[in-house]
Amino acid sequence: MTVRTTRRAFLSATMMAAALAASACGSPQETATGGGDSAAPVKVGLVYSQSGPLASYGKQYIEGFKAGLDYATKGSGKVGDRKIELTEVDDAGDPAKAVSAAKDLIGKGTKILAGSTASGVALQVAPIAAQNKVLFISGPAATDAVTGANRYTFRSGRQSYQDVVTAKSFIGDPSGKKVVVFAQDGAFGDANEAAVKAVIGGAGATVSSVRAPASATEFTPFASQIKAAKPDLLFVAWAGATAPAMWQTLDQQGVLSSTTVVTGLDIRASWPTFGAAGSKISFLSHYFDGASDTEAAKAAKAKIPGGKLDLFHPDGFAAAQMVVRAVAEGGDDVEKMIKGLEGWQFEGVKGRMTVRADDHALIQPMYQAKLTGSGTDFTATAQKTLTGDESAPPVTQMKG
Repeated sequence: MTVRTTRRAFLSATMMAAALAASACGSPQETATGGGDSAAPVKVGLVYSQSGPLASYGKQYIEGFKAGLDYATKGSGKVGDRKIELTEVDDAGDPAKAVSAAKDLIGKGTKILAGSTASGVALQVAPIAAQNKVLFISGPAATDAVTGANRYTFRSGRQSYQDVVTAKSFIGDPSGKKVVVFAQDGAFGDANEAAVKAVIGGAGATVSSVRAPASATEFTPFASQIKAAKPDLLFVAWAGATAPAMWQTLDQQGVLSSTTVVTGLDIRASWPTFGAAGSKISFLSHYFDGASDTEAAKAAKAKIPGGKLDLFHPDGFAAAQMVVRAVAEGGDDVEKMIKGLEGWQFEGVKGRMTVRADDHALIQPMYQAKLTGSGTDFTATAQKTLTGDESAPPVTQMKG
């Protein structure tokens, strides 16, 4: 699988380009007490996918969160004298379950919510946070709509715009270049095509598409269409069990050797689906083991089972750092938590992270990656690291 709808709801073509670097520095290992009852624990509700289609993402998120909490509290699990008390709830990727869980946690006095493995979940929990004036830190959910959703909503992961900007980086100046999007029919393909047209087409490239029915199992005709178009860049957005056959056909028909082919690098378990084609594809990447060598990355590797980081470990780790920062700055006062997070810069697993004050986008590095290996044994290496400024999404008007 290459790109998933639940975590890649791409931006609309109307977004205006601008990026604003936020200031205010801070340590990822905050130990201030903040305000509130110094004896009472701080209740944090983690609502994420323990089961369902994104359970593997949720597993990485919670492993990263617990490693990040250990790192940010120097092993104490406390901010000052206050213990961070975690309550984990499975939403199974279902927005209705997530909303119910969020309301239940808020009713029990929880003022900080985190999680949201799925984009559809994050978009339903964000307004609940605003209505109840509690802090919400969204996780792996990639939809751009979380950014600027409301002043109570933040994110600990990347968003789809950052993915597409990373894809654009593979062809340098897009002016005059030809880009083809290869995707399945349906909303998923529509969203990917719209995103590439907005970001890469908006920068001067000519963007067209080759679309295949979701039920297609024979891909030679589509490979022929792609070759005939002679693109400078082929952007592939594909989901489902037909991915191995699709990649094999593109390889056999010479598409992968005739142009630059870019797609998203998913979790490690998905890498064998690329087969022999894997070494011929250029990958945009949010994260993979070895992409960074920060102190936070080393600390995470020491705590993660198996000692290897994967796609969404950094999201959980950063969420814990943000929770500790919020409590250190705000105690039980959510307004002070918000002010403590807005503009905050910290060193995460990926490197320098900035919570942009204007719309709560998380400015962070992104990666160009390559796969080497075969069968089930693949290794990813970074070909280039895009700085946070280079991959920053445009500023979004805060909705409330």
